[in-house]
Amino acid sequence: MDFETALKISSSFGGGMGRLREVCGAVSGMFMVAGMMYGYSDPKDSLSKAEHYKRIQKLAEQFKEKNCSLICRDLLGLSIQSESYIPEERTSEYYKKRPCAELVGDAAEIMYEYIKANPIDANR
Repeated sequence: MDFETALKISSSFGGGMGRLREVCGAVSGMFMVAGMMYGYSDPKDSLSKAEHYKRIQKLAEQFKEKNCSLICRDLLGLSIQSESYIPEERTSEYYKKRPCAELVGDAAEIMYEYIKANPIDANR
């Protein structure tokens, strides 16, 4: 996948999905990587689906253990969902109050450790 396509696919993830402040975009990205690497393609394959959902729930639990939530507004310490679709200007002050880079790092580390512990079968 080229870089621009990857950016477009993930462009909705910011602000907890389009600034709705729901599931953290870093968590959604982690799940997307898990799906690309370990996911199933046959929706009728109940066993593979269950195995993958178990994997996703395990990854989610690891993120929650480290950050106490998967929800953007909780992670940012916000009490209400934003009603605006307009993103805030990205200034140095904005980044001082946003732990997003650290959260992306946490999700990447969790996924990295998972991949190391669960190498993909070359015959897959």
